[in-house]
Amino acid sequence: MQRRMQDRLPERGAAPPQAPSAQPLAQDLLRLITCGSVDDGKSTLIGRLLWEAQQVPEDQLQALRADSRRYGTQGDDIDYALLVDGLAAEREQGITIDVAYRYFSSASRRFIVADTPGHEQYTRNMVTAASTADAALLLVDARAGLQRQTRRHAYVASLLGVRHVLLAVNKMDLVDFREEVFRGIERAFADFARDLGFASLTAVPLSALRGDNLSQRSAHTPWYQGPTLRGWLDGVPARAPAAAEEPAAFPVQWVNRPDAGFRGLSGSVARGVLRVGDELRVTASGERARVAEILGFDGALPQAEAGRAVTLRLDREIDASRGDMLSHAADPLQGADQFEAVLVWMHADAGLVGRSYEIKLATQTAAASITSIGHRVNVDTLAPEPTHQLGMNDIAVCKLAATRALAFTPYAQSRELGAFILIDRFSHATVAAGMIRHALRRATNVHRQALSITPAQRERMNGHAAQVLWFTGLSGAGKSTLANALEVALHARGMRTYLLDGDNLRHGLNRDLGFTEADRVENIRRVAEVARLMADAGLVVLSAFISPYARDRAMAREIIGAERFVEVYVDTPLEVCEARDVKGLYRKARSGLIPNMTGVQSPYEAPEQPDLRISGSQGSPQAAVQQLLQALCERGALPAGDSH
Repeated sequence: MQRRMQDRLPERGAAPPQAPSAQPLAQDLLRLITCGSVDDGKSTLIGRLLWEAQQVPEDQLQALRADSRRYGTQGDDIDYALLVDGLAAEREQGITIDVAYRYFSSASRRFIVADTPGHEQYTRNMVTAASTADAALLLVDARAGLQRQTRRHAYVASLLGVRHVLLAVNKMDLVDFREEVFRGIERAFADFARDLGFASLTAVPLSALRGDNLSQRSAHTPWYQGPTLRGWLDGVPARAPAAAEEPAAFPVQWVNRPDAGFRGLSGSVARGVLRVGDELRVTASGERARVAEILGFDGALPQAEAGRAVTLRLDREIDASRGDMLSHAADPLQGADQFEAVLVWMHADAGLVGRSYEIKLATQTAAASITSIGHRVNVDTLAPEPTHQLGMNDIAVCKLAATRALAFTPYAQSRELGAFILIDRFSHATVAAGMIRHALRRATNVHRQALSITPAQRERMNGHAAQVLWFTGLSGAGKSTLANALEVALHARGMRTYLLDGDNLRHGLNRDLGFTEADRVENIRRVAEVARLMADAGLVVLSAFISPYARDRAMAREIIGAERFVEVYVDTPLEVCEARDVKGLYRKARSGLIPNMTGVQSPYEAPEQPDLRISGSQGSPQAAVQQLLQALCERGALPAGDSH
């Protein structure tokens, strides 16, 4: 099997440069990523760096020689890319599909280098690596020039706060080290990156295969007067340590109770410096206390700086637990439930306005949804493009709303307190990474108005509890028929009701919505908000909608409140619904006249555990109505004995 044959490292018998005999113990640390398009030589470059630093043990070299022969390398030559490529399954594909971290050092500093995948579908891995990086080695194949992934990775690096970039124009030996090739790529990238905000941008002509301009200047590039790659690595600035005057922030990860006499709050300092005696404030509640003791791995500490994991013991008991944020009382963090952010979408399922996700910011969690998509970014031109939904690897500016206020700092000021992820609440997959830009003014300018008459008082006046019965099922299942029959029965009992029917609302409130997945999500969100208001008025609301997606029915339950929500699955087989075809929709869908028809071109996710399952195959709805009346009686919405 041939694998990266042109990327093999030094010829047989070549010896690495001599490493320093002694390393200083107090070296600073530089975190960097290698990125770029597929097969630009990222793994080979890292392998060469490790070899030149003499940090590959002899026994590992022997194993690499054997593996190299297995993958087609001739003689005793070594394919040093195998140092980084990781698992055998990945080697078989000839690509890196995850982030591989490697460690080495020079005379002046230590390095953690992350080799990130070049394929577009693994952009999420590049995001993970860039989120902690100080600098980036962005590789370009001299033969191919800038690629779409080159631009994408440069843009993602800028979003995630990487401020120093080395453009490594690799494989110069394959273009005969021609200066005009290098200068053309250098100019093209400088033009592209002009507005990305990098603090420094350096281009170096390289051959990772031969070692040109890695540690020593190459005789093949007498026209190049810039630094070598190793020289740049030794000189590029790392992230500055936490400033003593910077306000501190401490996300509580867990409450430490080893015995009845000790209560500590454990976590890592996210920003600034905490000292014994500092007065702290809980962002959510406003409670205050002073730091009585700071405990690290080796015992008590006078202070703890950003990044250090510690346990804080406070001078008095306060209501603080996992998910709370502590900050200096004199300079508390802001909190908001609505904000603008840049999202990098990481999942094959589309990101839709209105769909509910779980947001995780530091140790804080809440339900959240995208309220609007401002634009996505064209990674080739950096131009904004309109869109109504997010696809995999899209980068977009969005507005989000959470169900509670989250304490944060804009990402430009703090990576730790400005970054978050969105998690699918059903599959628990991470679907997006986000960087907060700023809170929305509506988050602080719009407040809930306290009302004198409560929902409970309205229920007492009506003489019954408020409920929302959410009828779901295929088109033609009998949802509207059953909901209408139930409303007649409830009206006869003197109960105050209202029926929200899908077709009726599309003539008014939802007339601007179609039947795409994004429009269906918004349709259900609006209906759920209306049903919640009607339930607050004390009504029994009958909502008849196909509502095909389980996560959107869960969103409706959350909006309305689980104590009021009854999911009624009208379980009617597709063939029965098609045989009825009261509206002629299935016939039109089968002939191609109606796209996105649920059950035909678009899926229906049947409830796995509905509150009530009703068979829609029976002719008369009366038996089903009796089931529903009994269910309402059991929930206290009907007086006992009034279910018949």
